[in-house]
Amino acid sequence: MLCEVALVQTTIGLRRRGGWDNGRVDATDRAGTFYAAIGGHETFVRLVDRFYDGIATDDVLRPMYPEADHAAARVRLTMFLEQYWGGPTTYSEQRGHPRLRMRHAPYKVNPDARDRWLTHMRAAVGSLGLAPLHEAQLWDYLERAAHSLLNTFDD
Repeated sequence: MLCEVALVQTTIGLRRRGGWDNGRVDATDRAGTFYAAIGGHETFVRLVDRFYDGIATDDVLRPMYPEADHAAARVRLTMFLEQYWGGPTTYSEQRGHPRLRMRHAPYKVNPDARDRWLTHMRAAVGSLGLAPLHEAQLWDYLERAAHSLLNTFDD
């Protein structure tokens, strides 16, 4: 229990000092982050690769990921998630503030698309073999993010 409290406190501290407006987090500061705790870059690459394996077979979501941009989309999602969780700040250095709702506005994100996205992401998170507390924390964020991107209720 004490370990879980310490992890939650560390993560809360990360969110307070991290974020998109608070500058760079150098490599020495990453040691106590969620990013480091779950395995760093390799874990996020595995997560994104598994997620895109699911997208490749989804007739609703696949058109939202054009083949010409497929590899770049993988890199962007990896960089975004890494930065959010305390890893390198490459995403904001290359692309600026995430502006998730704006970047997703061109796509029809209805409840069906959201649920399909969550299905593929749930499989990806489950494939990582994370500690239960880490898995719950990651999943909580991904679920909230997916709900926040809804932009239509049309079919």
